[in-house]
Order: sequence, then C-alpha cells, then structure tokens
Amino acid sequence: MGIPTVAVYSDADRDALHVEMADQSYRIGPALATDSYLSIGAILEAAQKSRSTLIHPGYGFLAERAHFATAVEEAGFTFVGPPAAAIERLGDKAAARRIADAAGVPIIPGTREPVDVAIARKEAPRIGFPLLVKAAFGGGGKGMHVVRDADRLEESLKRAAREAKSYFGRSEVFLERYVDHARHVEAQIIADAKGKVVFLGERDCSVQRRHQKLIEETPSPQFDEGLRERFAEAAISLTKEASYLNAGTVECILDEDGSFYFLEMNTRIQVEHPVTEMVTGLDVVALQIQVALGGSLAGLEVSANGHAIECRINAEDPGRNFLPGPGRISRYEEPSGPFVRVDSGVGARRDIPGDYDSLFAKLIVSGIDREQARRRMLRALDEFVVEGVPTTIPVHRWILESKAFRTSTHTTTWLERALVDAHLPAQADLEPAVAQPRSTRARDILVEVDGRRVPIRIFDERRVAAPKAPSSHATHHGEHVHGEIRAPMQGTIVKVLVEKGQPIQAGDVVCILEAMKMENHIASTREGEITDLPIRVGQVVELDALLAVID
Repeated sequence: MGIPTVAVYSDADRDALHVEMADQSYRIGPALATDSYLSIGAILEAAQKSRSTLIHPGYGFLAERAHFATAVEEAGFTFVGPPAAAIERLGDKAAARRIADAAGVPIIPGTREPVDVAIARKEAPRIGFPLLVKAAFGGGGKGMHVVRDADRLEESLKRAAREAKSYFGRSEVFLERYVDHARHVEAQIIADAKGKVVFLGERDCSVQRRHQKLIEETPSPQFDEGLRERFAEAAISLTKEASYLNAGTVECILDEDGSFYFLEMNTRIQVEHPVTEMVTGLDVVALQIQVALGGSLAGLEVSANGHAIECRINAEDPGRNFLPGPGRISRYEEPSGPFVRVDSGVGARRDIPGDYDSLFAKLIVSGIDREQARRRMLRALDEFVVEGVPTTIPVHRWILESKAFRTSTHTTTWLERALVDAHLPAQADLEPAVAQPRSTRARDILVEVDGRRVPIRIFDERRVAAPKAPSSHATHHGEHVHGEIRAPMQGTIVKVLVEKGQPIQAGDVVCILEAMKMENHIASTREGEITDLPIRVGQVVELDALLAVID
C-alpha cells in the first residue's frame, strides 16, 4: 500500500523480527505488559514521535479495549478497527448475547449478566451441567473453565475471574451451557462506514486444547452451501445490529445436528485470518486500512478457491504437557514452495521471550481440496526446522495424520481426550546456541535515541554468547533433590496454596505459576512438611528458582 510502518517493542522483544523489518521502531517500556504493551500513554507517545497517522491494535493486548480506541481518536490518530462504542457493546459477552438475540441469531442458554458465586449457584441448575464459566471481557480461551458438577463451581468461578482480571483488566464472568460434542466455527466479516457488510467465508477452529486453537481451516468441512448461506446471513445481521465497522469475527459453535449458536464477536483481526486470505486472495489487513481511511467495499468480490489449513507453531513441548520453553533459537529454517506461507516473528539466533504468548510462527498452506492441503501441510511441517527451543510441530503432525482429523470427525474436546493415549515423546534436552568467535568484522548493533530504535554499524571484538536454553526439567515429575520444588519455567506466582510448616502430600498443589499466558499448577512430588517457602503472590521467578522445600 506504500504506507511506511512503525513498530513498537518492549525490553523483552527488542530483537524481534517485526522490530527489524519496520521502517521505524520505538521502545515503549519494560517487559511487563502493563508498563509497555498495555500502556496507552507509551504507545501514543511513540505514535507522536514517529508522526504516525494510523494505529493498528494488532491481535491482543489493547486490541479489544474500547478506551484505547477512544484515546487513539482523541489524540488525533486513526484507529484501524471498529469504533469504541462497538468494541464496548460486543466486548461485554453478556451484552453481545443480547445483540445476537435481537438480530435473530441463536444463542446458547446462559446468564445474561455477569455472576458472583451466590448467583451462579442459583443459575447453574437452570442452565444445566456441564456448563462453562467464561470471562465477560476478553477472548483467546482465557478465563474459561468447564464445570461438570456443582462441587467445582466456586473454584472455577474464582480461577476464571482471576485469569480474566490478569489478562483483560476486568474480573467479571458469566455462565453458559457447555456443548460437549461441538465444532467451533467462525465468520470473517468486514464492514465499511456506508453500511456495506461483506462475508469473507467461514473458518473451522475445532482443533483446540484448553480452549486454545491449534489448527484452523477454511472452508469448514461440515458446511454445505445451505448452511454457509444461513451462517453468512446470521453474521451479517449481527454485524449490522451492532453498527459495526471494520474487520471482525463472529464465533459460534456447531452442534451435531448442524445447528449453530452464537458465542461471541471478536472485535479485531484474528490470528487465523491467513487461511481466509489464502483461499480468497484478499488481504484482510489492507481491507482494514482501506475501511479505516473511509474507503468503500462496494464492488468487493469474494470468490473462495480450494482449501487452506493453518498450524500455530508454539514454543511448547507437547511431550511434557505443553510445557512452555522460551529461549534462543539456534537453528531456524522455514518451509517454502508454492502454496506455502509462513508468518513468523523469529529467526535463527533470536530469542522467544517468556513474557508473552508462546506463539512464534504460523504455517499456512492451501490446496485444491482438503486432502491435498492436509498432505501439503505434512510436507511443510517436515521441512520446518527449529532447534534450541521445543515446538508443537510434532503434535501438529500427529493431529494431521489422525483418523479423526482425516475424516473430520473431531470436536473441540477431541484433542485433549486423544492426547491421553498419544504417547508423544518429550523433546530432547536443548543445548544453548554456540557462541560466536571473536571477530573484528563489522557488526550491526541497535541503540535507542529518545526512544527510537536506530541501527548502528561498529567494529569491535565483542564475544556474542547465547543465553542457556531452557532445560526439559524431566525431574520436575520425579522426586526433587533434597525435597526442593523448583520452577519449571520463568513466570509469575499468581497464587500460593500452602504455608510454611504445613504438612503436604504428593500431588498437592504448592502454587500456581503463570507463564506465557498459561496457569501451571506446581505440585509436590513427595510427602512431608513445608520447611521453606521463599515465594509470594505477584513475584516473578526465573527458570529453576526455588519455590519450596519439603522435609
């Protein structure tokens, strides 16, 4: 489009690929998201310094915060997204359900307003078990917990509220019926200021773990033309009812009988939007910018061809219960060839920080039909080489070769049940990247001048040594030396469930460690008494940090 780009970054990802590729880059603060990516002031200051005119909110952080959209507009910038009023209406999941109801879109039974423990106990029998406790503000599977009986209701409510507060700044949660054998389907729409709403096709995102999408595809293998037409009409009707503008995603569940029910509307572009681009040939981000600048969608033709699949590549070890593994990538080779696309934020000798989501690349392929796309994805996964950190590539191969995926009989709960018998091997302990030898050749370094990232070329004899990659900590599942419980990863202590001097049994949870957007329950591996507990809520601990001593 010929528009220069300005990237922002924190201390945790100053060497990320997007920072290098942008025309300009500005530091917005330290690694802690509240002081950088969630700091509206820092982002607006960077926009002012760089003389930007448009601000795109990205996938997460402030992307669905109405007050951010308002602040952007009030500061004189153009927000590349929906108006604040639409974000506010649809960001509140209970309010979004009312809009869907008014638009004639079927909704799942649940509470219309956020609930506390007392109200939840009264409403749960009416809704019926299993039910879902869900954050009222936010998305991405955070703040969501399935409750199968009344005994676990209070615990799940408190945990969902805590996660919602941590991720979205709002702790409200509500209840809705949980459909066990469901598919997750969503409609990609784009709307302009003149009232034109265009349906860009549906996506199937049913391969999930802990409500997090792993694989997405379009078109949905469950859709025929009749269902697609009804789905498109519902999405367009809801979009108009909400007076929505720009790109958005209407998320629904699809029941076994082919009925769909509204879940929520994501008021931003989705991580999985590339599959839509692969089959339509459209650039969704370019359409976002076009609409933000007042452009019309009149005459936009949507013609889907073939089938596309996306695999989210995360720095996690499926063989160790998807344990996050931030660190330095020592070797990195992307697949290529016709009909293969990689959207990546890393490269060789770059770090994957433990401060944010573990997603570091998206692999997208397309084919004439679903089977060709599936086979092409398997070939691309085999070509994808990443060393130095664990990855989810092995589980993607396993899923794509499974009978359930091949026959498209999987549901949103299939993967977690299937993985119990999958026996995925843990990835080998990872060695740190080899240090670079001394050299007097020219080297490029980065300095910051008034917050702006400026590349400088110097000649020196620096020794460039990579940090040690995270260890597998296989002993985390066995008895620790001297009864020590140590952190299996870098993270933040969000809850401590024991006290010094307390007796404890093997399997009892000592604390909850939040790392890379996941809550990890750190359990005791032996029976004994807590003799030392050097941790507190809110504390950031490093890999292998001492959490507790049991004697």
